Amino acid sequence: MDAPTLTTAYEIIRQPLGEILPRVSAALAPLVPHVDAAELSTHCAHSPFKALGGTELLTASELVPLLAAGVPGSPWQGVATIGGREREIVAVTSDATRRGAVLVLVREDGADPVGEAELGVAQALWDLVAAHFDRFATEALPGALARSRAAADTRARVISELTATHAAALSGVLGVLRSRALDDTTARATATDLAAAALIEMRAAQRRDRALAEEPVQDAFERLAGELRPMLRHSQIRLDLGAPDSDRSLAADVAHSARAIVRALLLIVLEQKSVSRIHVGWQLTEHELRATVRDDGAGALAPCDLGAGTIKDRLDVLGGRLDMDAVPSWGTTITAVIPLATPDAPAEAAHPLADLGEREVEVLRHLALGHRNRRIAETLHISESTVKFHVANILNKLGVGSRGEAAALFHAAA
Repeated sequence: MDAPTLTTAYEIIRQPLGEILPRVSAALAPLVPHVDAAELSTHCAHSPFKALGGTELLTASELVPLLAAGVPGSPWQGVATIGGREREIVAVTSDATRRGAVLVLVREDGADPVGEAELGVAQALWDLVAAHFDRFATEALPGALARSRAAADTRARVISELTATHAAALSGVLGVLRSRALDDTTARATATDLAAAALIEMRAAQRRDRALAEEPVQDAFERLAGELRPMLRHSQIRLDLGAPDSDRSLAADVAHSARAIVRALLLIVLEQKSVSRIHVGWQLTEHELRATVRDDGAGALAPCDLGAGTIKDRLDVLGGRLDMDAVPSWGTTITAVIPLATPDAPAEAAHPLADLGEREVEVLRHLALGHRNRRIAETLHISESTVKFHVANILNKLGVGSRGEAAALFHAAA
């Protein structure tokens, strides 16, 4: 990338996650002219599919085959079914996220092929954006986690309700059309085939959605193992890993959080001088994930040694807890217990910034840096009146009376 392109990329990844796709589309428009853009990525458990909306009826199910067939590093241009009909597209795939991410640019019919240099820029930009997505998912920050968990729960309920409604309706249609009281056998057979195909597609869509929003627990633990081994590569401490004995899947936010918590706990345990062996294991029960870090040290760790930072915050968001058992001369066992279901209490209440939208969080970040309204407006490319509107909402949602108090809450939650 040249300097202007790097500057553009920097400006893109500084935006709230929900505003990145429009910025990517605008940046690539001069190089790859297109009429619509969409993305399908696995960094976001509650909203893996996003589209600008210019192409009517563009759906996530149309992007799933493109993600599965795409080759990271090799953009593809050709014809695919988009919005229910054949369209010229450019598909850019990256493997920087957990299970890949695809950017689809829908082009005018008959558009000239895109050059290799332009495709190379599109690939580099999308790789950078996808890596940015993955960083957010890996860090599992409490505020974003709270919003993700609440939205994921709502999304799952909606999908379940829609599935039950449509399944009941289609089953009723099948029952009527299969009735022997109907004498038009040809019509009955055709309608039966159509209804059966609709049921199959609906169930397939549900499976595809689950695959994007969940992570097999064995894969999740293996990814954790890959993150932990380098931490002890040049250490004399032995690392034992106990993979979960289960073929179930975890919600993506649970998997991300469990890995982040274990990494943080391992760093705390490694600060002890008397440790020679550490065991990290996951156990999956019907209702919870138990992530355990056990050492053979002096058993002198106390709950206060675990700190009050993001470990506790992450567990609070998920309705979990941290259990600790220290036995002098025998070592310490720390277990993070994470429920698999969403807590009954609203997840947003678990974190002071959870009620804020992405743009409001961005404005609050600038407030915390001491920036005035004009600078915030120039940086975010919005008007000063819009900044004032966001600031008023932020103060109201946080229940504070000044910008300074809001900034203090932001620093406390960071």
